[in-house]
Amino acid sequence: MTVLRSEVMAVRSAQDIVLVRQAVRAWSVAQGLGLVDQTKIVTAASELARNTVDYGGGGTVRLEALQEGARKGLRLTFEDQGPGIPDLALALTDGYTTGTGMGLGLSGSKRLVNEFDIWSETGKGTRVTVTRWK
Repeated sequence: MTVLRSEVMAVRSAQDIVLVRQAVRAWSVAQGLGLVDQTKIVTAASELARNTVDYGGGGTVRLEALQEGARKGLRLTFEDQGPGIPDLALALTDGYTTGTGMGLGLSGSKRLVNEFDIWSETGKGTRVTVTRWK
């Protein structure tokens, strides 16, 4: 797999979430993703960026344009140094929330992408990596 291009963006405020959505849309278009795939990765990015701000206290997202043979994709890695997620299995359960949302952020994001990886450690932070392939 080859990383064609990479960029890191701050994710610290509601305005940053908007900028992340716009960047992910532009990058997914540049990678040749169709409208449905664009919508799925932008929606996942929005959810994960919101979690980064609301639960992680802010952090970053790394956007990476990928190529593997003939296929192209977009990988997003959200990282924060927040409190971490004490029970990942529970956090990935539909309907589970520690806030006021519907509890579909992590589990919903997982369903919207082709690859999903999460690491979290209490007191150290959380890293979520998602990839959508064309």
